[in-house]
Amino acid sequence: MLKIILPTIMLLPTALLSPPKFLWTNTTMYSLLIAALSLQWLIPTYYPYKFLSSWTGINQISSPLLVLSCWLLPLMIMASQNHLQQEPMSRKRTFISTLVLVQPFILLAFSATELALFYIAFEATLIPTLILITRWGNQPERLSAGTYLLFYTLVSSLPLLITIMHLYVKIGTLHLPTLELTHPTLSTSWTGMLAGLALLMAFMVKAPLYGLHLWLPKAHVEAPIAGSMLLAALLLKLGGYGIMRVTLLMGPLSNFLHYPFLTLALWGALMTSSICLRQTDLKSLIAYSSVSHMGLVIAAGMIQTHWSFSGAMILMISHGLTSSMLFCLANTNYERTHSRILLLTRGLQPLLPLMATWWLLANLTNMALPPTTNLMAELTIMITLFNWSALTIILTGIATLLTASYTLFMLLITQRGPIPSHITSIQNSTTREHLLMALHIIPMFLLILKPELISGVPL
Repeated sequence: MLKIILPTIMLLPTALLSPPKFLWTNTTMYSLLIAALSLQWLIPTYYPYKFLSSWTGINQISSPLLVLSCWLLPLMIMASQNHLQQEPMSRKRTFISTLVLVQPFILLAFSATELALFYIAFEATLIPTLILITRWGNQPERLSAGTYLLFYTLVSSLPLLITIMHLYVKIGTLHLPTLELTHPTLSTSWTGMLAGLALLMAFMVKAPLYGLHLWLPKAHVEAPIAGSMLLAALLLKLGGYGIMRVTLLMGPLSNFLHYPFLTLALWGALMTSSICLRQTDLKSLIAYSSVSHMGLVIAAGMIQTHWSFSGAMILMISHGLTSSMLFCLANTNYERTHSRILLLTRGLQPLLPLMATWWLLANLTNMALPPTTNLMAELTIMITLFNWSALTIILTGIATLLTASYTLFMLLITQRGPIPSHITSIQNSTTREHLLMALHIIPMFLLILKPELISGVPL
């Protein structure tokens, strides 16, 4: 574990001390090396914990997420190159340092075996994200977006801290492998129910559950491209991972806790998909689509079967890569036209034909078309939900239909139609952007060949 965390921390001096000419080269290559090194975590094993130390351990559930977070750091650095070109050198260094700073916290949060350390890392990821949004965002509204993000997260996670302390007093340990062996401590009493609610609530806001999701579109729209990728691909997964980890401690959930979350998640998947159909803002559309995908993950995490956990794992990984790629594509459009409004950036296919290919691929993966892992994940989750209650097929079915329709709507309106009259000349797409898209989509196509790497099932 340390052989990844220490090099990641040493990226800080690399970013601060590299000669200006080699700043981007050094940080990108170094983080790509770390990402390549982290692939060893995917090696299958029969043991419940790999690389177990006293603080951290890698589970079948956390190893794909850890590899994903290492993989996305070089991609975030690559994506940010263009919009930082005009900035002075010191600000570029600060930006890269902020990106690097969030990485050890995410790694700790995904691999912590101690609940208190998990909570600290979970909260600490908020600070660099907040700096990214409120300092490097595009519009003045970024301040209100930062406030939303901060208060939603803090208000929901204080009860989590109190419940963790309460559990510690009752059991005497917060070590996750030990907690999984003890009997479920949360009883069916009101105290137990409220404790269960407090444990889940922080992750529900982070994931986000429909109704608690209002900070997400704001934060996504105002964040710079690296901030958007970080939020969509990693911080939302902290919520899903937390739900899967915490529900195991709570024993069978009482129905009072089950039903509201399940109905809200499935209803939210339907509602946010239909909200997507009437969005005018490209980044906002992609942000709402992540709410609907994470709704399925929450629903799967609530029914707690092997199949549903495996489906939720695969969906989290595939959604991390897909939505990150969509944000990168939206950013390439934004850097050329300086507008996120769909009506002003339409008809780009004749101008940027290769980018149109990437758009098509990204939208097809977002739509969950075979042979992508998204399809496998959504089918697994829908089957488990149908097995739990046959009525859910209505909600999930309509949500799938709406997902396909808004994805095609996004593809058609950005690539087809008349070119707006104000776009007279547009710069060509660069090799850097094509490499960025390729590094998002190639793992997606490779993972379907061996999906058990990310399914979270012990092999």
